[in-house]
Amino acid sequence: MSTAENKVIAITGASSGIGEATARVLAHQGLRVMLGARRTDRLEAIAAEIRSKGGEAEYRTLDVTNLEDMQAFVGFAQDKFGRLDVVVNNAGLMPLSRLEVLKVDEWNRMIDVNIRGVLHGIAAALPLFKQQRSGQFVNLSSIAGHNVYPTAAVYCATKFAVWAISEGLRQESPDIRVTVISPGNTESELVSTITDAEAAEWVEEFRDSAIPAEAIARAIAFAIEQPAEVDVNEIIVRPIGQMS
Repeated sequence: MSTAENKVIAITGASSGIGEATARVLAHQGLRVMLGARRTDRLEAIAAEIRSKGGEAEYRTLDVTNLEDMQAFVGFAQDKFGRLDVVVNNAGLMPLSRLEVLKVDEWNRMIDVNIRGVLHGIAAALPLFKQQRSGQFVNLSSIAGHNVYPTAAVYCATKFAVWAISEGLRQESPDIRVTVISPGNTESELVSTITDAEAAEWVEEFRDSAIPAEAIARAIAFAIEQPAEVDVNEIIVRPIGQMS
């Protein structure tokens, strides 16, 4: 029996990509999943499919940039399943562009979703985890949290911030597990948020080598299924041969 069996996992950004894949992989392994995202129709369809295969899934519309919404999401998971064990802070945006293009609105949106969204996830669940003296945050960073690339300065900054916030949380909370997952080139809808033609063309060159979102989901599952005394702090998952 997996040490993760019967755990309740709340996943943000669960309507597509890594979030959706994580929900499906974990539910298949017997975990109970709570799905959150803005696209309720997608959540409903994913939850229904998970249930049709014998899994347990609930969903709620979620805007991670709103703290009260995130708190309600966590509370809903507790109400539905009677407990909460893990929060996967996955929601993110990646509208790449050179700084000189001055897409300030896109910078601010990335900061709101990629940084504040993670902080809101922590703020919503940390009191509960502290009270029960157990719990786990799985925060999605990126290889962009380890390297900086042209057109990605702001995106990289947000992913560096996810790593820093996670490491601070880990040091401050010895009774809570904290994992940072840093995907490399992975199939997702992130590229659809790019409005800058130059950046979109650059990213398109790497689409063929992208690994499936399920590869990241399996890394998340690995971190969750470890014994309670084991804290997997960081996993980097890249396509074979990706240089940075």
